[in-house]
Formats: sequence, C-alpha cells, structure tokens
Amino acid sequence: MLKQEKLDRILETVNTKGTITVKEIMTSLDISDMTARRYLQELADKDLLVRVHGGAEKLRTGSLLSNERSNVEKQALQIAEKQEIAKFAGHLVEERETIFIGPGTTLEYFARELPIDNIRVVTNSLPVFLILNERKLTDLILIGGNYREITGAFVGTLTLQDLSSLQFSKAFVSCNGIKEHAIATFSEEEGEVQKIALKNANKKYLLADHSKFDKFDFYTFYNIADIDTIISDSKLSDKTLKSLTKKTHIIKSKP
Repeated sequence: MLKQEKLDRILETVNTKGTITVKEIMTSLDISDMTARRYLQELADKDLLVRVHGGAEKLRTGSLLSNERSNVEKQALQIAEKQEIAKFAGHLVEERETIFIGPGTTLEYFARELPIDNIRVVTNSLPVFLILNERKLTDLILIGGNYREITGAFVGTLTLQDLSSLQFSKAFVSCNGIKEHAIATFSEEEGEVQKIALKNANKKYLLADHSKFDKFDFYTFYNIADIDTIISDSKLSDKTLKSLTKKTHIIKSKP
C-alpha cells in the first residue's frame, strides 16, 4: 500500500468514526508507532484532522463549532505547541508588573512557565489561580462571578464590574478561532470578560497555537488589528504568518 493510500485510509476512518488512535493505525496499516504518529502529524499540518493525546479527532470546519470542548478535553490538544508558546511568552513579563491572565489551557501552561514571582496577577480562571496559588506571588487576585464549570472561568455582571475598574500593564488572552480580522470564542460571556481586560491593558497579547488559525467560533470579541502581539508556535505556516503580518505583529516561538 502506498503512503498516500495509508493517509487516505486514516482520514476516512477518522471522518467516519470521529476519532482514531495510534494503536488502531498501527494495527490496521501494520506500521510502527513512530510512523503512525508522523502520518497523523502530516494530516494535522494540512488541517485535515486534529491531533489529540494518543490519536486524532475529526476536524470540525465549515460551520460554527457546535459543541464547546471542556477544559479537560482541551488539555489533551496541542500539548507541545502550548508549552512552546508558554515558555516564550513567559519572558515578556517583567518584575513588579500587574498582568491579567485569561482562561484557557494555553494560559494555564503560561501560568506554569512564569519565570518570576514578584508580580501581581489578576485572573478570572480558577485553573490559572490554582496553578499560581502554589507559588508565593507578590499578589494574586481571582475575579469572581458566575462560574462556568466547562472552562473553569468566572463570567457575568459581577466579573465585568470588578474588571472595569482595574488597569493592567499587560493582558494575556487566548481564543478558539482566528479568521480574517476576527478573534472568537464559544462563550459570549467569556468573550466580554476578555474584551474588558484587553481594553484596560497597556499591552495586549494573544496566545494561540497554529490550529486556531483560519477557524471561527460563535462570538467575536476582538479585532486582530487591535492586538499588540500574537504569539503562536513554530508549526504556524509561513503563508498564515505572512498574511497576519500585514494586520498585526505576530511571533512564532521556537521548539
């Protein structure tokens, strides 16, 4: 069987079943673990499927995302890419700054990679708060409100009221999709919180792995042109990088 036939077989299976595991590929195609993973990555790089821990998922494109992934589900996606972004972005934080960190698994990795403790961090993300609470930061503030269990974020009127009176040297947010000029997420309430945080920040940073580009979701909360810097991983295509460079400052981190 030719390589392309094997790739087609993998894609057919994942589109039919919705998921596929590395073990299934090894068994059905009689190939090694390394080769199976390489094939999956090739298909993912072409935006034909989504890599997850131990396998892949069917790509959801062409329409709005119908189901919001939970925080736990997202933790298994693009792990290496998120770690890469987080390590790079951590060096953008300086001593004694007040920064905002939004919800999302990329930002949870970012919280783990913060290289300094002499800072004030404000967040509406319970997972981010719990990660940073293990360290003795100068100041750590959790903004409360209505709790969204699926993402671990606090949202709603109380959250917006508390954030509206705060100012940040830098705000770090993430998203579910970036399409043309739009930065989007699944939840309108989470989008509104990030919009306020970005508005009140001197420097605005968007942390997004390569799988988020040329995708869209339900609620657009910000314009690419109004972001100071987008930080993505080394797998971001040169074509996408060139296109976005015309709209904003974008950086590819290094593995």
